[in-house]
Amino acid sequence: MSNEVASHLSGIIHSMGGFLAAIMDPELRRHAADPAASNFIAGNPQELASPEYVRALQRLAEPKDKDWFGYKMSHRPALVAAAEGLSKELGLSFDPDDILLTRGAHGGLAAALNVVVDPGDEVIFISPPWFFYEALILGARGKPVKLRVTPRGFDLDVDAIARAITPRTRAVLINTPHNPTGRIFGEDTLRALAAVLTDASARNGRPIYLISDEAYSRILFDGNRMITPGAFYARSFLIHTYSKSTLAPGQRLGYVALPPGMPGREQLRQAFMVAGLATGNMLPDAVMQYALPEIDIMSIDLDHLQRKRDRMVRALNEMGYEVGSPQATFYLLPKSPIEDDTRFARTLAAQKVLVLPGTAVDMPGYFRISLTATDAMIDRALPVFAEVLASLAAGVAR
Repeated sequence: MSNEVASHLSGIIHSMGGFLAAIMDPELRRHAADPAASNFIAGNPQELASPEYVRALQRLAEPKDKDWFGYKMSHRPALVAAAEGLSKELGLSFDPDDILLTRGAHGGLAAALNVVVDPGDEVIFISPPWFFYEALILGARGKPVKLRVTPRGFDLDVDAIARAITPRTRAVLINTPHNPTGRIFGEDTLRALAAVLTDASARNGRPIYLISDEAYSRILFDGNRMITPGAFYARSFLIHTYSKSTLAPGQRLGYVALPPGMPGREQLRQAFMVAGLATGNMLPDAVMQYALPEIDIMSIDLDHLQRKRDRMVRALNEMGYEVGSPQATFYLLPKSPIEDDTRFARTLAAQKVLVLPGTAVDMPGYFRISLTATDAMIDRALPVFAEVLASLAAGVAR
């Protein structure tokens, strides 16, 4: 391995340091293996997948002809179904040819970055981020530029984005609804961002692309609606996945959507195909493509998820924690009662309650709770949250 490659890989590993430290933490790993633990660490299923999801995959795994498991570039019915579903969801009119199938949102993000980023180009991304944004930017040979959401309300700081843009800026990467804060970025904010990017693109003499990770676009609470920046800024890549709406993250199925009005769409379609093939992140398995028209209309029980959100937010605040009520996503983001959020997570883990330290998502002093935990896990965990908080207040935490 050359020094250049080793240095490049070292930088990527360093960018995931908080995440790797959390998932490799020996205390958390030891207790995660305990079937009696209440596991709130990740947006993983804690119960069996829905019967309709399983039945669809079982039925479509039965070959219908000799080509059933052959190479499958893009199954046309899948493209049509995704375009129709997204058009209904976002209120825009998507062309099936502008749906570019990927192996989940992870694959879509990698493909989008590799399509537009030249070595040394700057990519602005928003923190707290999904674990792998910085690594993906580095993997595309770009230069990550990190900006934080606003401290109050966790909104996009459009003024900070405007100040951070330079002649080398090639893309801005946002996530709405936002993991881990649960914030849906509003229309006024997204219109302001579109204006900033339009002006900066003209000033730089080349387009700045907006990459919008919309993985949680269907995990919405309180009647909220999804607002996509693609409605206001044509040079947007909209990244979607079915792993959240079906709570089946191990089944890799997603797509990149080019919104109506995207300039140079023919070239971009070809570029995405090449980038996906070159990075190995394009083309879901054939059975997943066959299943997409059925999966597109499936959803986990959002009413149940919202009831779990309401129960935990109310209970934690009554205990003395500080936690807001998210508009969307699977997650709560309470403040840690002590500065060292990793120590706090370990204290909970000793009582068989597992949470993600905020440090893992660049939010030191917080911790993340996944609402995909079962009701029984919540029943067991709430008394532990209360006990640990009381112990810390008394200065006798175990």
